[in-house]
Amino acid sequence: MNNSESSNFDKMSFIPVSPESHFPIQNLPYGVFSTADNPQQRIGVAIGDQILDLGVVKSLFEGPSALNAFMGLGRAAWSEARQTIQNLLSADTPTLRDNASLRERAIVPQSSATMHVPARIGDYTDFYSSKNHAFNVAQPPVFTACKLFDFELEMAFLTGPATKLGEPIPMDKVEDHIFGMVLMNDWSARDIQKWEYVPLGPFLGKNFGTTVSPWVVTMDALKPFVTKNMPQDPKPLPYLTHEDDYNFDISLEVAIMCDGLSSPATICRSNFSNMYWTMKQQLAHHTVTGCNINPGDLMGSGTISGEMEDSFGSMLELCWKGTKTIELENGVTRKFLKDGDEVIMTGFCNGNGYKVGFGTCVGKVLPALPM
Repeated sequence: MNNSESSNFDKMSFIPVSPESHFPIQNLPYGVFSTADNPQQRIGVAIGDQILDLGVVKSLFEGPSALNAFMGLGRAAWSEARQTIQNLLSADTPTLRDNASLRERAIVPQSSATMHVPARIGDYTDFYSSKNHAFNVAQPPVFTACKLFDFELEMAFLTGPATKLGEPIPMDKVEDHIFGMVLMNDWSARDIQKWEYVPLGPFLGKNFGTTVSPWVVTMDALKPFVTKNMPQDPKPLPYLTHEDDYNFDISLEVAIMCDGLSSPATICRSNFSNMYWTMKQQLAHHTVTGCNINPGDLMGSGTISGEMEDSFGSMLELCWKGTKTIELENGVTRKFLKDGDEVIMTGFCNGNGYKVGFGTCVGKVLPALPM
């Protein structure tokens, strides 16, 4: 991290921010939101429990008007926008701080905003995770609703500038194409997955939906939290080899809220640093055959599980394939998810007196639709 980046992380915002907030001036994640008085979906930056509406302050700098297009501009534009927004929100800068009229229009309480999917991600749509129907492992197979419904604790990164079909991204350029990260729940129907994955691999056990958190935390915000890469043996092939560290110390938690609980029960505590492969390796591998990318493509990490039992990133692992009961509280137990269960994922990095976090990734299980 260069000196200018370091000094930016020492600034304070004129907007009060709790030390426990995921969104201090050191973070500034991007999201897409709307409000009751303005249903237009627009780009905002989270600061404390507020949102800076970039559409209102666009005259002050050449900022993003569409998040996918902004992702496509590349690292120089990302860093310039970040520094400008940090300066604009700084307690030392009067532009917004001392302009009450502009501040009233530009600063929106998060509590009054509706968040949307942060980028155009292929055919991604908003949904509550609903149990699907397919054959399960009964003998003979039965077409019925999933009975072993599960979450998977993952993270994902969103890609930057587009590439051309047929052109791999070499390792020394991969970082230029990674914009930022979100939390991700890769919902899974385990009984359906077990029935279909040999010999075809999972399809209907996975294709019914994915949930992501609404705020995209940029790689610039995550730089101070780089940690050692996981040792890899055998050594990866040359196109997957990089010597610099590109792993991140991100604390992750999963909680369940359901009938019978007074508050969400945390069932998993893990860390992104448990990942064997880095995001650089993932993107280099994804494109080595010439597969092209577009701004805002979503690349999931895979399940993030640690070595300890309480760090396993799915119900399948936590309950040891249904052989162990997971105690929540008040006598409420689970092996797999039930209708009405709400899964709440959160993640954050611990700084010196502040957190750089992702907020929450929340999804609720609804009953399967009648067939």
